[in-house]
Amino acid sequence: MPPAEDPPRVYEIRIAGHPSTEEALALQDPIQRLLCPDPDHAPPCEVPWSFTVADDGPDDDSTALVLGVYASAGRAAQVAARVRALAGGTRPVALSEGDAGEWGELVEQYRFERGLRSERSGPGQ
Repeated sequence: MPPAEDPPRVYEIRIAGHPSTEEALALQDPIQRLLCPDPDHAPPCEVPWSFTVADDGPDDDSTALVLGVYASAGRAAQVAARVRALAGGTRPVALSEGDAGEWGELVEQYRFERGLRSERSGPGQ
């Protein structure tokens, strides 16, 4: 029997070194197609994901595109490898655990699409 996969949690995949926010955001479409080749598929998404941008480095002279995913550690590593291949070695790509509070929509999307009760739900909700 294969080992059980660890439970999903939030991970951040940071694609660093963009000279502008616009250049960082230009990577969103190719990454979206990589993660979801059929945007009209029936739920659930294989890996819930979302984007944001962040300052990259102490001088704030570059921008990082940050891809948040809600997945197991192994699945997050696979997504990071695919993003790294897409970036073609032109930008550093790093995987780290994220803050679930900052990516709450990913957790809620996962729970909703799988018919799980929200942790925020009380009795009778």
